Amino acid sequence: MPIKASRYRAVAIQQLALICLVVMLLGIFIGGEASGAGSLFPSPWDKLVHFIAYGSIGIFLGMILKSKPLALILILVVLIGAADEFHQIYIPGRHAGLDDLSADLIGGLAALPIISKLRSALYPMV
Repeated sequence: MPIKASRYRAVAIQQLALICLVVMLLGIFIGGEASGAGSLFPSPWDKLVHFIAYGSIGIFLGMILKSKPLALILILVVLIGAADEFHQIYIPGRHAGLDDLSADLIGGLAALPIISKLRSALYPMV
């Protein structure tokens, strides 16, 4: 693939990842305020949802911030998870928990090798 086409492809991937990230964050922070949002997934399935959601957030961040170190991606995932847990303190019917934040962290960790593989495949020498 010519260099110019490769750069356009890289930008398109970043833009798509950004759209997906924004939609997920809106769902978490705005959708999480809906009545009954805290009881959508019973325990222990809620931890699986945290794992998948924050792993996905990590992947999207890794595609957007393609040249940033994986450690920074993990830190951002945990900060977003912590912000979500802090946000839940002020929502009636919701509660913050370190167990949820731990699931967020583990999801972010699981995403790191996926991010590394995707970056190699999608951004070769860009």
